Amino acid sequence: MSKVAVFGSGSWGTAFSLVLADAGNEVTMWARRQGVCDTINETHQNTDYLPGIDLPQAITATHDPQEAAAGAEYVVLAVPSQTLRENLTQWSPLLPDNAVFVSLMKGVELGTTKRMSEVIAEVTGAGPDRIAVVSGPNLAKEIAAREPAASVVACADSDVAQSLQEVCHTRAFRPYWSADVIGCELGGAYKNVVALCVGMAVGLGFGDNTTASVITRGLAETARLALKLGADPMTLMGLAGLGDLVATCSSPLSRNRTFGEKLGQGMTTDEVIASTRQVAEGVKSAGSIRQLAEANGVDAPIAVHVDAVVRGEITARDMMNAFIERDTKHELG
Repeated sequence: MSKVAVFGSGSWGTAFSLVLADAGNEVTMWARRQGVCDTINETHQNTDYLPGIDLPQAITATHDPQEAAAGAEYVVLAVPSQTLRENLTQWSPLLPDNAVFVSLMKGVELGTTKRMSEVIAEVTGAGPDRIAVVSGPNLAKEIAAREPAASVVACADSDVAQSLQEVCHTRAFRPYWSADVIGCELGGAYKNVVALCVGMAVGLGFGDNTTASVITRGLAETARLALKLGADPMTLMGLAGLGDLVATCSSPLSRNRTFGEKLGQGMTTDEVIASTRQVAEGVKSAGSIRQLAEANGVDAPIAVHVDAVVRGEITARDMMNAFIERDTKHELG
């Protein structure tokens, strides 16, 4: 049994806490709002994000980050990616010196274009052997319902990756280990942008041929950038690449696909944001991924056009027309 601190009480942070508890660990969740903590501790449910899901007794919640971090062997970070730096700067002095940081976040930081593992390293000073990521086709509601699922746990230190694999392995949740942190993080961040694009296509009334085409070209675009940055190409063919991409682009449970559908139906970004309490990471990451691709000389039409739609510079239909009008070339070019 390990002591695990989970910073973040949204859908995925709560679902992963359930996985950790099912695997036999003692879990303390940090929540931004005291009311969420009280509900979890008193009713063993997080009614704000996963209503109807009973949480194991091994999960407790606190609003005090020092209490959450006390004695933790693993510190799981499950906050919105664009808030990580600010939050972690406050928490860092309270965190155990030898704890392994585990990122559940799927985004690229605005302005710096840093991946979440890079932000963690910069803020905490932790080495690669203390920074891991979890990524895969893991829709929170299905994970919380204990439906069978697989994921990837990645760390530059293979021993740490395999230790984390054991910490979150349950009858329903099957983690595979990897040393390719870059590939796992870029696959997880980019798929949200592709899912926005797929959602817009659906919102415009297009069918399976269109969405399959967007998914496939999105995978190619992701692979171009990931390979330029040093990722293993096979990672993009696996759970953290294709697997996560398919789940996020295909499921009505996907926040990013749902957000894209509303954009395709004519709503503005601000109107969609006002209509939901959930964070669609791709809305912010589209701009940072676009910048990252441009800085590395990588052609990224999906990221470029999704970012333009999110910013209100073009419409979803303008985006689809632009794709259709692009010059044809070799598929792998």
